[in-house]
Amino acid sequence: MKRIEIRPADPGSPAIRAMIDAHLAHSQETTPPDSIHALPVEALRAPGIRFWALFENDVPLGCGALKDLGDGLAEVKSVHVTRAARRRGLARQIMQFLQSQATRAGHTALALETGSDLLPDFDAARALYHSLGFTPCGPIPGYAADPYSVFLRLSLVTPAR
Repeated sequence: MKRIEIRPADPGSPAIRAMIDAHLAHSQETTPPDSIHALPVEALRAPGIRFWALFENDVPLGCGALKDLGDGLAEVKSVHVTRAARRRGLARQIMQFLQSQATRAGHTALALETGSDLLPDFDAARALYHSLGFTPCGPIPGYAADPYSVFLRLSLVTPAR
């Protein structure tokens, strides 16, 4: 029986580093150099970033991170699923997990940057984020407007009735 678990992980461990390297390689292959915002392993180990990996029977198949931007805002970083494990809903599971972790930590919103419609390789990611309720917003802290980037935000606060 397959057991899926998402747990804290070291992005520098050999199996996880391979995923981060694949994530960075994808960014470098599909995105103009000045528009790449994927983080290398060392940056994912920085204070203010929490990193998790999705494991199936202890084999890492995906990952994701949250970066605290202050004022209740957390940025979603490094969501990646290995090529062999795609189309199984694992990215959705990672995103839902990140949302629950952000809520638990007291964040009031999530934000992210991903490739714009000028970069078709990011179509599936944008569709996933929209299906989870993320909506377009202006550049998030640390970013500037860029035609190759789209910025999305999700409120974690339930409106009062």
